[in-house]
Amino acid sequence: MRNNWRVTVVFIGIFLLGAAIISRLVFIQIKNYGYWKALAQGQQTLFDEVTGERGEIFIRDKEGNLYNLATSKEWLLVCVSPEKILQEDEKVSSETIKKLSATLALDEKIIDETIKNSASLCEPLKKRLSSEEVAQLEKADLKGIYIKKEMVRYYSYETLLSHILGFVGGEGKGQYGIEGYYEESLRGSSGFQEGEKGPKLYLIKNSVKKGMNLNLTIDYNIQFKTEKLLENIKDELKIEGGTIIIGDPSTGKIIALANYPTFNPNEYSKEKDMSVFQNSAIQKTYEPGSVFKPITMAAALENEKITPQTTYKDEGFLKVGNYFIYNYDKRVWGEKTMTEVLEKSINTGAVFAERQAGDEQFLKSVEKFGFFEPTGIDLQGEVFSENKTLRNGKEINFVTASFGQGIEVTPMQLFKAFSIIANGGKLIKPYLAEDFVSSLKTEPEPVISEKTASQLISMLVSVVENGYAKAARIPGYYIAGKTGTAQVAWTALGIDKPGYSEETTQTFIGFAPAFNPRFVILIKLDNPATKTAEYSAVPMFRELAEYIIDYWQIPPDYEP
Repeated sequence: MRNNWRVTVVFIGIFLLGAAIISRLVFIQIKNYGYWKALAQGQQTLFDEVTGERGEIFIRDKEGNLYNLATSKEWLLVCVSPEKILQEDEKVSSETIKKLSATLALDEKIIDETIKNSASLCEPLKKRLSSEEVAQLEKADLKGIYIKKEMVRYYSYETLLSHILGFVGGEGKGQYGIEGYYEESLRGSSGFQEGEKGPKLYLIKNSVKKGMNLNLTIDYNIQFKTEKLLENIKDELKIEGGTIIIGDPSTGKIIALANYPTFNPNEYSKEKDMSVFQNSAIQKTYEPGSVFKPITMAAALENEKITPQTTYKDEGFLKVGNYFIYNYDKRVWGEKTMTEVLEKSINTGAVFAERQAGDEQFLKSVEKFGFFEPTGIDLQGEVFSENKTLRNGKEINFVTASFGQGIEVTPMQLFKAFSIIANGGKLIKPYLAEDFVSSLKTEPEPVISEKTASQLISMLVSVVENGYAKAARIPGYYIAGKTGTAQVAWTALGIDKPGYSEETTQTFIGFAPAFNPRFVILIKLDNPATKTAEYSAVPMFRELAEYIIDYWQIPPDYEP
């Protein structure tokens, strides 16, 4: 009887315990299901704020073939959860650090400081892991160490178009070039990614969006030819730097843009000289020399103070206050027309034209051509000179500016100015991204009259036919162009000294076919081992112009 009572008590106790457990399970799994699910997920998942995949950048060739210049490539990185590691005892933490150091070839002190100083749930230790490093980490199975996927910017053609593209820096932001200028458009939207904890961490859920893709105006084949030409002549001409710009003068579309020296944007962090990232076409000013003389002529022609046939008598020099102005090589030319002034690049003739126009009109013309403001091209970091010395209004400043000394410009400003002449005097704006060209058809603002532009074009054709640019001639085509060989000021070389050094900058700008221009080419070379641009930039122009004429199959102007 007593035994039955004891069995009953035990049975009742088991029943009550089971009922309590079931009740608790009901409470947890049904009534408070949402709370406990969230708690479990919070313990088992990791949330990181991330940005969506960056938009890609493309160019084409004349056949429409697409070339992907900049894309996002998936790499693995290793990150550490400081909270997880620091929960372990000191011995385990120390062993983890030693294994990480041996596997990743990182200093133990750097790993230790990263762990102790980070507040992140998953602090990166090393990016772009090799397959061997990944295998070793998985084999080691270290607590608090995770392998994570990330999208890294990758430039498919390495140095090609490096100054146009720029690069994406360590903070994930575009720097220089297109990457910097269109950062807001290229960058994906921000959000959170979720991943499960484990021996490895792969982020699998996200709500972010990819950035906008960009299509550039650059022609792949012309760009490749341009960069190859600069690469080939750098040793032959012993240049310290060089810039080439090719574009359509009727639209402002940039077809090619290259600089020397160049860099690989995939390995930008390895560059020791940060100046190599500067795009010389838009970020460095220089005194252009005689290539500026057509701008001076434009001021006098526009105000009907001269014609291409107007003559003056050159005596070889001019005296302005205490200064003497000489022609190149101190040549004396005698009586010459304004066309011959451009053909022979006569300094005193340019001064004559400026004085005929008058200082005020000359200054207005320089301003209308855009030499006191940026061109507005869609590249990050464009600079310009305010040319305050010229604006001061001293006679000597106007005199020297008339033949391109004492005035600072960028190659892109010169390209724009000559494109205006080639475009019948109408304003153009250079650009690179097709996607952001306005769809509105507006009549371009005239900078100079069509008559003035036509006169200048004929004068520039005569420079190639009869002047110092004969090496630019191509049988069957009329070519317009102008040379410029400018001395480099001591101050531009970082030397606090008045006057000019023996170093030169040699420039040639030309367009073809002259009376129906399809392209403008600017070539600027820094201190080449030649006396003038006639022997450096002009032959390069011809090689590029012949290539484009053949590539585009441009019909000839006349039978040679």
